[in-house]
Amino acid sequence: MVSQDTIVALATPSGAGAIAIIRVSGKDAISIASSVFDSISKKDITKQKTHTIHLGHIVDGPKIYDQVLLSLFKGPNSYTGENVVEISCHGSTYIQQQIIQLLLRKGCKMAEPGEFTLRAFINGKLDLSQAEAVADLISSENEASHQIAMQQMRGGFSNEIAKLREELLNFASLIELELDFAEEDVEFADRSQFNDLLDRIDFVLKRLIDSFAVGNVIKNGIPVAIVGEPNVGKSTLLNALLNEERAIVSEIAGTTRDTIEDELVINGIGFRFIDTAGIRETKDVVESIGIKKTFEKIEQAQVVVYLLDSNLQFSENSNSLKQIQIEIEKIKNQFPLKPLIIIGNKADKLTENQVQALQSEIAEILLISAKENLNIEDLKSKLMSFVNTGALRNNETIVTNTRHYDSLIKALEEIQKVKFGIATGISSDLMAIDIRQALYYFGEITGQVTNDELLGNIFANFCIGK
Repeated sequence: MVSQDTIVALATPSGAGAIAIIRVSGKDAISIASSVFDSISKKDITKQKTHTIHLGHIVDGPKIYDQVLLSLFKGPNSYTGENVVEISCHGSTYIQQQIIQLLLRKGCKMAEPGEFTLRAFINGKLDLSQAEAVADLISSENEASHQIAMQQMRGGFSNEIAKLREELLNFASLIELELDFAEEDVEFADRSQFNDLLDRIDFVLKRLIDSFAVGNVIKNGIPVAIVGEPNVGKSTLLNALLNEERAIVSEIAGTTRDTIEDELVINGIGFRFIDTAGIRETKDVVESIGIKKTFEKIEQAQVVVYLLDSNLQFSENSNSLKQIQIEIEKIKNQFPLKPLIIIGNKADKLTENQVQALQSEIAEILLISAKENLNIEDLKSKLMSFVNTGALRNNETIVTNTRHYDSLIKALEEIQKVKFGIATGISSDLMAIDIRQALYYFGEITGQVTNDELLGNIFANFCIGK
């Protein structure tokens, strides 16, 4: 799957900037770079030590393209395990294109998406889960997702899986040995010790599988749907949370006819807030479509914020609060497992007696004023209470990758089959089949078991220069 060509790509974002880095990797990387690099000190870079930086010019015969810094990394002591050269040039898009085109003319090939990291994996510099963590690290947008990606890239997850796989492999070897002495009916593997190991593997796998619920929302952001009747201040609340005028605010009921989404980071955790169309009976076709979308967004959300106008109970329309309580119960019944935060907006207009009266009707209500920014921090604290950050604080392994999650589920199923086999006394040959399958799924995570299609799918999602 990996060619032997020397590859080149822009390693920094495309577009103009102060500096751009062009990366070259392959057996001819240094010799090709040497053919276009004119050192200020007249050094021959093919004879320089690894991990050194050299000042000079990129030239094509008499033509000078730019003054650059050239970083030299000789294999196997490089990111890819091959000879690597990184050229730090000025960030003009013209200069970037000219240098890359020059390197292509000298014998380089354009890198495929993720090909540098793929070569690092093939050359044993990273295992597969560490390689995937590189992409997660690049795309991390908050402290929590960054922390998880860093832990995985440093091998935290890989080491845990590799240790379990090694212990299981040792027992598997003994089970396989028993097959060679089937006629003598001997047992080399102590079944009680093996059962203890399986219990431990079972426990660890379940913990890792359970962590995916937390890891997935941390990686992708926690979707929060803001719902309620029209004109209660949903768009004002979204603007207050984001501290910007993101949503249209109007006194006219039904202004928001589609969903508006934006993200906010609270204590290192990303929350994706969805401002939805107001829920009410309407004959407006467009508004009806928006209300239908509201319930679709509630379905997709991890947390639901129901916003009501806290002044309604004290208005002339005395049935308003009763109707709201019916709507709240409808959401609770339709989505019983979703955390629901009930918020009374415009609380700055209430008297102390009115506050007490409202809290007696809805005990769990949180009173705020989105317009006056009153108790917005309390709402953020409430949202954070739904996130299990204990694993982060304890530096435990958290699974964020769907492929890893799927392999863990399958490995657990095989381990439970082996446990059942020991309990029922099945033959070693049948038990060995399940053990081999469990080892296979462990190997899928770290890359000890791979195929070209799997690698192609993983690395196709990388940027070109990584």
